[in-house]
Amino acid sequence: MAYQDVTLEQKQKAFADLRDAKDLFASRGWFPGTSGNLSVRVGDFSEQSFQFAVTASGKDKTVHTPEDYLIVDQDGKPCEATALRPSAETLIHTEIYKLTGAGAIFHIHSVYNSIVSEWFWERGSVPVTAVELIKGLNIWEENAHIDIPIVSNYAEIPRIVPEVTARLDKRIPGILLRNHGIYAWGANAFEAKRHLESFEFLFEYVYRWELLKNGK
Repeated sequence: MAYQDVTLEQKQKAFADLRDAKDLFASRGWFPGTSGNLSVRVGDFSEQSFQFAVTASGKDKTVHTPEDYLIVDQDGKPCEATALRPSAETLIHTEIYKLTGAGAIFHIHSVYNSIVSEWFWERGSVPVTAVELIKGLNIWEENAHIDIPIVSNYAEIPRIVPEVTARLDKRIPGILLRNHGIYAWGANAFEAKRHLESFEFLFEYVYRWELLKNGK
């Protein structure tokens, strides 16, 4: 799919969705430093050919500039001439899009998601049972149990991608990088936001429950 197949209206809508999400998550302290990245798919989709709007690398996400976002293709390459660079972690976004067909992917850093990813690292996933906010992930069974996958956090992003491929659970719309952060996705920006908020509640719940169980 060529870049011109994405209309100006589609591009503006994607950038507006990213701006809204960026504002909200920044207000919650989920972008320490210049960390985190957000993306929203634009135009048509197939596993072989799609495009998405993504936050530019190295930007302060607590402020707005005319150069906060760019459009990239299914390989994470810019679709138009630009001095902006997508984050190296854009490769993780491309893989999640290919595996899930998602419409938006949000990646943030928080203390709770980092701690629980380390606490449960040897287990390989964060277990959560019978917590109401599991329903926020579109899982409606009574007393549901989920395991949120954790993958390695390598400095070389291409080394992470095969683990994402192997560990991603299509029932769970999120995956943790060890001591790094959560990637959450959904059919659109609203659903990805809901999933991300649900995960963050669950991570704090698990953290506090582990403290209580261990008498801390």
